[in-house]
Order: sequence, then C-alpha cells, then structure tokens
Amino acid sequence: MGLFEDIEAYKPVNRQEEYDKALMLQYLEQHADCLSRENRIAHFSASLWTVNRARTKTLMVYHNLYDSWSWIGGHADGEADLRAVALRELREETGVKNARLLSSGIFSLETLTVDGHVKNGDYVPSHLHFNVTYLAEADEREALVVCEAENQAVKWWSFEEAQRIPRETWMIEHIYKKLIHKCSQMPHI
Repeated sequence: MGLFEDIEAYKPVNRQEEYDKALMLQYLEQHADCLSRENRIAHFSASLWTVNRARTKTLMVYHNLYDSWSWIGGHADGEADLRAVALRELREETGVKNARLLSSGIFSLETLTVDGHVKNGDYVPSHLHFNVTYLAEADEREALVVCEAENQAVKWWSFEEAQRIPRETWMIEHIYKKLIHKCSQMPHI
C-alpha cells in the first residue's frame, strides 16, 4: 500500500485524529509536493514512538530547535515510505540500529505546528507537519549516540517522566499522553 492508502486505512482514536486524517488525505490529493520541504505551507514528516521491551519507557531526544525533550522524527524529504523515514531518523538521532516496528501500520496521526525559525543560516517560515507516527521497540541497553546537529541529549524516560519533562505542554497533553495510553492498550507480542 502507498501512503494515501495507509492513512485511509488508519482508524482514528479521537476527534483530533479524525480531523487530521481528513486533512492529510485532502492535502495528499491536492499537493504533489507535500512530501518535500519545498512546500512551505505543509509537508509530511514521520515519527517513531520508541518503547522498551517492557513498554514502561520511551526513548527521547533533547531537540535543539524546540529546546525540549521530544520523540524522534523528521521530514519525509521526498520519501513516500514513512516507516523507512522514521527508522532512519531513529538511527541518525539516537544511534539505535536494532529497533523493530511493532506493527507495519500507522500508530498515530497528528498535524503539528512549526514556528518560524532559522536553520543553517536561512529563515524557515511557520508551517505544518502532517506527521505519521509508528511504534517501535528497542533494547534500552543499546548504546546511544547524540546527533549534535539536531540534539543535545538522548535518554530513556519512564512514561510518567515523558509526561513531565518536555517543555511543550501541547505535545504532552495531546500527543504523548495519547501514545502512552495506546501503548497500555496493546498486548505484548
């Protein structure tokens, strides 16, 4: 299946996801460049909610741009296989090489706002990320590596800590709590 079909097949868990799913499908149909940052209004990104085997912790990075602890993810940059994008970002941002997706399907959908900022000396205007999240499991004993160009630190946090330590209140309330709740509802494989 392609990205459109994957999103179309996804079953939203709340109103936020219902609205975001509809918006993403509409944008995919109307904007051929929505997988590229060249679309300065909105483009697709992928994230990975990475959990330990016991599903009691998540791996987070201290993100330079957001000045906050956050999940792992990045831009599609023309790649329609957002699973591959999410796994690549995990390797690049944390050094984790042996994570496994717990499902081939989408774990969560969200439209995220990105404030205007300077990157590599150039101004990037405020825009939207149509974010597709996948769920992965990794061994918390695997060596972690900081990607200094993007992050200041990499660390496993308990789910309770992941709801306290980020500075982005909206992300905690609307995204991280949702992801943690969904993890608690899943049977161990």
